[in-house]
Formats: sequence, C-alpha cells, structure tokens
Amino acid sequence: MADLAQDIRDMARRAKKAARSLVSLSTEAKNNVLLHMADSIDAKRGFIQEENRKDLQAGREKGLSEAMLDRLELSDRVIDAMRSGLAEVAALPDPVGEISSMVKRPNGLMVGRMRIPLGVIGMIYESRPNVTVDAAALCLKAGNAILLRGGSEAIHSNRALALVLQEALQSQNIVGDAIQVIPVTDREAVTIMLNQEEFLDLIIPRGGESLIRFVSENSRIPVLKHYKGVCHIYVDRDADLEKATPVILNSKAQRPGVCNALEGLLIHEDIASDYLPVLAAELKKHNVKLLGCELSVNIVPDILPAADSDWGREFLNLTLCVKVVSGMDEAFSYIDQYGSQHTEIILTENYSNAQRFIAEVDASAVMVNASTRFNDGGQLGLGTEIGISTTKLHAYGPMGLEELTTKKFIVYGMGQVRE
Repeated sequence: MADLAQDIRDMARRAKKAARSLVSLSTEAKNNVLLHMADSIDAKRGFIQEENRKDLQAGREKGLSEAMLDRLELSDRVIDAMRSGLAEVAALPDPVGEISSMVKRPNGLMVGRMRIPLGVIGMIYESRPNVTVDAAALCLKAGNAILLRGGSEAIHSNRALALVLQEALQSQNIVGDAIQVIPVTDREAVTIMLNQEEFLDLIIPRGGESLIRFVSENSRIPVLKHYKGVCHIYVDRDADLEKATPVILNSKAQRPGVCNALEGLLIHEDIASDYLPVLAAELKKHNVKLLGCELSVNIVPDILPAADSDWGREFLNLTLCVKVVSGMDEAFSYIDQYGSQHTEIILTENYSNAQRFIAEVDASAVMVNASTRFNDGGQLGLGTEIGISTTKLHAYGPMGLEELTTKKFIVYGMGQVRE
C-alpha cells in the first residue's frame, strides 16, 4: 500500500511539473501534437486493438453485459472517431491567453483578465477507453496536464492509449508526463488520488451515481459533480403538438441509457385529455413503458400508476414518468423537487411562457422546443466535452475548452502606489 501511495504521489508530482511547462506552449505546437496523436493512433491501431482484446476477453469471463462490452470495444469505428475528435480539438480556438475586460482605473492602472489553464486535472471514469483520448486532447489544448484513472475493465486499453499519446508528446519535444494513466486496478488508487491536493487542481468523475458520490465524499480536491440526469419536458397549453411528439420521442427513445435522455414528462391539464392518448400510442410503438399520476392513468389506461420512488428517478431505459400539471407554477415546483439540474425543456409557442421558463428554471441547459439530447458538448458547439457539470462552481453544463480554464487578473501600471 505504501508503494502504491508513493507511486501515485510521484505521478501527481510529475503532472504538476509538466503542467508548468505546458503554459508556454504555443497554439501551433498544441495543434501539431494533437494531429500527430491522431496519426499515431492510426499507425498503432493494431497494438491498441490487441490490448483492447485482452480487456474484452476478461470482460466476457467476468460476465459483463453486451452493452458494457460494446462500450469497452475499440473497434475501427471508435478509433476513427477518436482520431476525428483529436482533429476537431486541434481546429478549435485556443482560449489560453485570451484577455478580456481591460479597463482603465481612475489612477491610470489598466486592469484586465487573462484566461489561463487550471493546472492538473484528475479524471476518474468507467468503461469507455475512448474517454482517455477525448479528455487528454481537451486538457492539452487548454494547457492542462491530466492524471487519468480508468475502470479496471479497461486497464489494458487505457495503458496502450496512454503509451501512444505519451510517445506522440515526446516526439514533439513535449514532456510525456502531461498525460498519465494510473496503471493499476487496485480500488485504493482512487482514494490515494483524491488526497493529492498539493498537486491536483480539479477532479472530474465520470460514471455512475455511486462513483460520483464516492469521489465527492472522499476528495480533498474540488470536484465537478454530475450525479444523474433526470431530464424533463413540460408540454405547455400553447405547444404545437405536431412539433412536440417528435421532440419527445427523440428525447426518450433515441438513446434511453444516456444522461441527457428524457425521464419525466409534464403535460398541461388543458391539453392532456386530447394529446396524451395520441402521444402514448406513439411512445408505445417505440416500446416505451409509461408510469403516471392518477389523472394520466385515468386518461390512458395503458399508463401504470407510478410509485413514489419513480418520481425523479433516472431510469436509463425505455421507462417514462408522466404527470398532468395545472400550469407552469406546478411544473416549476415539480422540477425543483425532482430535477437534477441537468436539462429542462418547454414545448410552447407562447413567447412569454418560453422566456419565463428560460429565466426561472435552474438547470445546466434550459431549452425551448428542442430535444433534451442536445445537451451535449458536440451539439452545443464545444467540439467535444470532458463531461457535464450540474454544479455551478466553476462550470455549469457541458465542459469544453473554455471550462477547462480560469481567469486571472492582470494589471499594467506606470509606477502607481496605493494611497
């Protein structure tokens, strides 16, 4: 145990040192190494997939589900997507060094703010080894070093990817310690990592609610949290119902197992009797199971009564809760009680109602007449994301390049002294 703690501490120390060297990297140098990483992943595809097969075989022996094995596999399609992701990050504007809000004070001081890297990011994640590359690319472009701890089921894949990325860094005269993967499956490694507050500046956990709660409860380092995605759509009395149905279907049925899938549907009582039977029939075609309030059950007999524990639940499958509400005030109360500050939608043609919903609902993304599935870094123009934060310090929503930086004050003087 002492050796493991020392090894991880040494990795964190080296990451801190690497982060200092990244501050001086030009945008051109960062973009060049990202593109070189993409080429290296292609050139080392055989090696990466050979290591990935070891994880897949171990996963089958452990009885991992087909869905888990699918997330674990580094197929040609996944590897091509990682290469494309690296190129996309290289093409994004570099936020580091951007100066804003330069103001001249009455005493002649020029005061502004400069965007700078956070330093060292610690990332703890499960299953998908492609996260290793996505996270490393974003952190590097934003000038941060990264220390990664993936799930034990992907240990060979993550080690292989880290080796390829480090070799690409070193070939461009950039220190390889800027990207490191903790190379052990021991669960104690996570606890040790969470105690490296001397070297790590931020922890980003990405996985199930139990993982994120464990990290939050045990970390001595600030944590960006995203416990779950309980996303809602409120169908207003003034909604265009022809628009509404495809949005609801897409939100629920396109990929029900992701955090931005729809879990709760609120319908205004003035339209529920006419619209809910039509909507329920369409959802049934997509094998969606409906659980509902007493009013909704009375309107559509196929809707099963919801238990108290179903409200605010993240199902991550083709189950959807339905509640008939008296209007926006009841919808707001419901969202306040059961939402997870992830994604909230209003479907309406009433401008005033739309603007009120935007202003009063607290979530990382609040939308009008659009699918919940758009709360995604790539869809919102960030290129890609390292995760979605449902806390407000220091980022809220999908975290792209800008969210992996902060701002410092810069001051230009001409010999001024304080009186």
